[in-house]
Amino acid sequence: MAHGSKLEELAASARRHEQSRNPVAAQADWQAALELLPADSSQAAWVRARLAELPPDTAKSGKSDAPAWTRKLGPFAPIAVLALKGKFFLSLLKAPFLLSFVAFAGLYWGLYGARFGVGLAILILVHEFGHFLELRRRGLAANLPMFIPGFGAYVRWTAAGVTSDTRALVGLAGPLAGAVGAAFCALMWLRTGERVWMALASFSAFINLMNLIPVWRLDGGQAIVAVTRTGRIAIALASVLLAAYFSQPLVLLVAGGAVFRAFGNEPAADTSRSYGLTIYFIALLAVLTYLSSLARLGAPAL
Repeated sequence: MAHGSKLEELAASARRHEQSRNPVAAQADWQAALELLPADSSQAAWVRARLAELPPDTAKSGKSDAPAWTRKLGPFAPIAVLALKGKFFLSLLKAPFLLSFVAFAGLYWGLYGARFGVGLAILILVHEFGHFLELRRRGLAANLPMFIPGFGAYVRWTAAGVTSDTRALVGLAGPLAGAVGAAFCALMWLRTGERVWMALASFSAFINLMNLIPVWRLDGGQAIVAVTRTGRIAIALASVLLAAYFSQPLVLLVAGGAVFRAFGNEPAADTSRSYGLTIYFIALLAVLTYLSSLARLGAPAL
């Protein structure tokens, strides 16, 4: 696209204005982006829909209506803001989300018992809310997670007009939240000695690790788009070392995917955040590889 870099700049600026509750400035950026797009393109249709969703009269001064103290919480600010809004918790009672969650938990309850079934459903929800909160933090529209019994869950959102850096951070937010959930279960195992906690920690970490395979629409596939060829090679090498050290063959699939993305026909990324995203990816990979190996290791050395 001839105006690709300019469109990314305008979209990023519009997102920042939306996040700071300045719809007037956001509207100006989206309108400028719209003028650079073919009128009959899908991107133009998406931008027009986004313009229609902007609130007309809220916070024209650019100030947020959230309490000032929440801004000190950094990336955790959205959680505090959502906690203050009762309507968010009421939205969790919406039928599609609630029914899919109950069906998912019920399936694993029937197969493995109540504690594991409900615990696994909650851990999958934690993973999906990692994506959801990151999207909301960036002012992006996102639906509540939907569960597919026997397969997993997903958060529906539109990536049109979103930079590769943002796509990567949204993609990695799920495994990050999943790693926190698995680590909590590992700590509970240490505290109680109950094996159900170990099973939840290792199995949920395994699922999150699988999501880091950089292919298709998996989280790793979304993240790798913002990593340079050198970064992809580094991820592949780290994966091989982790697979050997922890005897976890699943990580070799991450290595294979990273090599394929490094030397395939896809153009290598060149973004300012590539170095940091590479470290972020490898750190998540290491934590999840360790946690997924708990059942074999026998006890976590935390």
